[in-house]
Amino acid sequence: MWFLESGLSSIIAMSGNDQGIEVGLSGRDGLVGMPLILDADRTPHRIFMQVAGAGYSIDGDDFRQILDEQADIRKTLLRYVQAYSTQTTYTALSNAVHTVEERLARWLLMSHDRQDDDEIPLTHDFLALMLGVRRPSVTIALHSLEGLGFIKATRGLITVRKRGELEEFAGAGYGVPEAEYERLIGPLR
Repeated sequence: MWFLESGLSSIIAMSGNDQGIEVGLSGRDGLVGMPLILDADRTPHRIFMQVAGAGYSIDGDDFRQILDEQADIRKTLLRYVQAYSTQTTYTALSNAVHTVEERLARWLLMSHDRQDDDEIPLTHDFLALMLGVRRPSVTIALHSLEGLGFIKATRGLITVRKRGELEEFAGAGYGVPEAEYERLIGPLR
């Protein structure tokens, strides 16, 4: 079990032909190793750090013992599972009904929520994985958001310039999971 203090981890669902799409992310808001909370010993997902950071870990057996002995900790972590589940279901919804530009705005906002400043070190290749699209689609979407003045994109770095306008542009793709997290746990940013 890893508890992140900084950085961003990606949870990737893989298809049989080794293609993947990001289905969730976690940073200082949560943890990596959620199956342990649910008494499972593994996950079919790939998990890796998309933005380097720091954190601390606890052995799985020690973690299970803490959950058995500390009802308040277990309760808080189960609330996190609910908030994360809401994030993943809204990812599926967004992938089905929103444009690439709206989905990009959503992922940038989610990443921004988990960072201390307005700069997010993400490459076009990684954004393509996040969105489940080809790299040229990311380039077009970035140019669109940059043209609207919401962001500034340089090689491997995106700077959020107008967060409020970016939230408005993302529309229904952003907000419900964040409100659920805040309701259950507290503010994200």
